[in-house]
Amino acid sequence: MAATNDPSFTRRTVLASAGAGAGAAALGGTPALAQTAQPKTFVLVHGAWHGGWCWRRVSDLLEKQGHKVFTPTLTGVGERSHLMSKDINLDTHITDLVNVFKWEDLKDVCLVVHSYGGWPGSGALEQIGDRVSSIVWLDAFKPENGQRGFDFASEFSRKAFLAAVEKGEPGRPSPTAEAFRVISEKDRAWVDSKTTPQPNGVATQPIKLTGARAKVAKKTYIRAAKYPQPAFDQALAECKADKSWRTFEATESGHDVMVDAPQWLVDVLLQVS
Repeated sequence: MAATNDPSFTRRTVLASAGAGAGAAALGGTPALAQTAQPKTFVLVHGAWHGGWCWRRVSDLLEKQGHKVFTPTLTGVGERSHLMSKDINLDTHITDLVNVFKWEDLKDVCLVVHSYGGWPGSGALEQIGDRVSSIVWLDAFKPENGQRGFDFASEFSRKAFLAAVEKGEPGRPSPTAEAFRVISEKDRAWVDSKTTPQPNGVATQPIKLTGARAKVAKKTYIRAAKYPQPAFDQALAECKADKSWRTFEATESGHDVMVDAPQWLVDVLLQVS
């Protein structure tokens, strides 16, 4: 399938939902069409410092349309922050995701990963690729074999990492929601109240990949244009040049697209899954 970038779709739907708070604004005809479609299963993977909580608006919208949604929280963050440890590494987070598929007997899944989630998501596909029918990389890292998260960290994240290691702390603190370009001030306060330190060990372990991600039948990359991250720009360019990927740009959203434009994101997910 040819790579796709549909600015008119992006502008229309983001503007319809960006200011909708809980993402309740509906686009004409879209929900009705989605309700007639076959129910789908989604696994939504959060990024650094976040947890499954950040997907609440998106999961509510999908579940209201009859779809099954899983929003696992990775070890050491969110409601699992009490498990923070120096022993947490990338394999820990990969296993978190693999075990959701195994214990829930998930098949024919649309795997959606946000930001850092591209690391454990890529690793998990090596073990559960046959259970995944589509993937969506949402402003996410798209690592290659042998790479480490630390090598692609932003200046803020790199400094926070080194400071935490020097202090002997197992994790580095989160930047503010303003740094994520979250649009609404109310949402910024909500995000700031939920973010927790990110385990350091996940950024230092090289990832082991053999090409499982490329074998997934349906692949989509979404770039949040307002959020500066060269690695995401490179990933978007790579996907645009690869006809096996579709691409979209969220022009009116910050990095946390699931918070800023949940309805727009749901519409894209149902279109590409």
